[in-house]
Amino acid sequence: MHELTRTVWVPHPRAEVFDFFSKAENLEKITPPWLRFRIQTALSNGMKEGATIAYSLRVHGVPLRWLTVIEKWNPPLEFIDVQLNGPYRVWRHTHRFVEIDGGTSIEDLVQYELPFGILGRLVQRLQVARDVDEIFDYRAREIQRIFR
Repeated sequence: MHELTRTVWVPHPRAEVFDFFSKAENLEKITPPWLRFRIQTALSNGMKEGATIAYSLRVHGVPLRWLTVIEKWNPPLEFIDVQLNGPYRVWRHTHRFVEIDGGTSIEDLVQYELPFGILGRLVQRLQVARDVDEIFDYRAREIQRIFR
């Protein structure tokens, strides 16, 4: 299992920051444009535990569908989304929001694993780890820009 951790601090109250992340449509705003990420599901009842969200995206030009479920919903402290269907064997993304220094620390912990055993581990080392890092680096820059 691979893990990625990112922390970004913004000078805004936790409730405001959590509210931004509680709207699935804002995910498009912090996802790199080269992924052509689009939400396919309208969340009429808002984000909550058990809600599913369908996405489409492109990775290196290959179109993919992705379905996640909100496994845990604990506003304004954290939420966890888990891939139900998509390119990974396992994808579990914990979002935490911590009040600190007059603002909010946004903590992302992603645990993921590719399918295909040893071949998946090789692809992880050669390409996927770099891709995931770039996506979360972009995300951190956009979060800081939005909450400037």
